[in-house]
Amino acid sequence: MHVNLMCEYAQKLYKPYGSKNIREVQKLLRRRHRRGPRGRMPKPVMLGVRPSITKFFPYPQSNQAPIYLEPAELEALRLVDLEGLSQEDAGERMKISRGTVWRLLQSARRKVAQALTEGRPLFINP
Repeated sequence: MHVNLMCEYAQKLYKPYGSKNIREVQKLLRRRHRRGPRGRMPKPVMLGVRPSITKFFPYPQSNQAPIYLEPAELEALRLVDLEGLSQEDAGERMKISRGTVWRLLQSARRKVAQALTEGRPLFINP
């Protein structure tokens, strides 16, 4: 039943862009959640700044599927690339490990590069 509700929610969320990449939205909705009834919950990530702008659109606009950027990915990108902190310092500030910062950076850089080169909209999840 949980999967059906998630699928309906993903379809509603993704309706303006068609049903081509519903799997991507479903994957997004499952991120940073415990898989199944066992195991520990993910550690909370400390975010320094909440972005005031959450959507970027290319010009001219196209009807391609958007790319979703997590707030933790944006924060890691801001700390390391914009403020010039090392990954260890960024991890201390976000209260996560250096390896997690590295993973968030790789994912954020890949998504931003893909949005820029393919001309796709970039959405930052609240």
